[in-house]
Amino acid sequence: MIDTIIFDMDGTLIDTEKYYRKCWPLALAAFGFEMSDEQALSMRSLGRPFSPIYMKEMFGETVDYHKVREKRKELVEECIKENGIQLKPGVIELLQWLKAKNIRTAIATATDMERTNRYLKMLGIHEYFDKLISATMVKEGKPSPDIYLYACEQMERKPEECIAVEDSPNGVMSAYRAGCKVVLVPDQTPAEDYLKDKLFACVDTLLGIKELL
Repeated sequence: MIDTIIFDMDGTLIDTEKYYRKCWPLALAAFGFEMSDEQALSMRSLGRPFSPIYMKEMFGETVDYHKVREKRKELVEECIKENGIQLKPGVIELLQWLKAKNIRTAIATATDMERTNRYLKMLGIHEYFDKLISATMVKEGKPSPDIYLYACEQMERKPEECIAVEDSPNGVMSAYRAGCKVVLVPDQTPAEDYLKDKLFACVDTLLGIKELL
């Protein structure tokens, strides 16, 4: 019986990936670089030290990842200020159901802890989570397994005893490499073929998780 679920945040619980998809190209344009939509999508949940290396592979040694990232953060905050953040379909219903079933929950996110806390409180779901884990707490971000291994440790469970809920390829690979049972809820793009043998399940919305427990 699974009693622990670890959720990714952006694109899985909150509808923010659309902002990152839009703002990475805009941030790079501010420094004279052109990023395609496909390249923007490939950045989803990509953590350190991989993201700076990957950006140099795409745009050359002259690109300053950290300056671009700060610009992207500014642009995303402008989008949030203008449009707000929406929850993904089924979030509240699922979290309430899990709480009633005494199934513990955690978050494992590439987002820093300040923004994680702020977004969750803004949307009224902060109280539902037993642990909040940021990739800033571990050596390597997604797609390395570090964040899920650490989250499982914090939840006092073996990875194979936990469901990890993700929306992106980098997130899926992180949870899979950690040994978690990975559930994909696709956001922005359909499930990629190469991920399918790494999944415990793929569901259209978060509410599909209820059928797995």
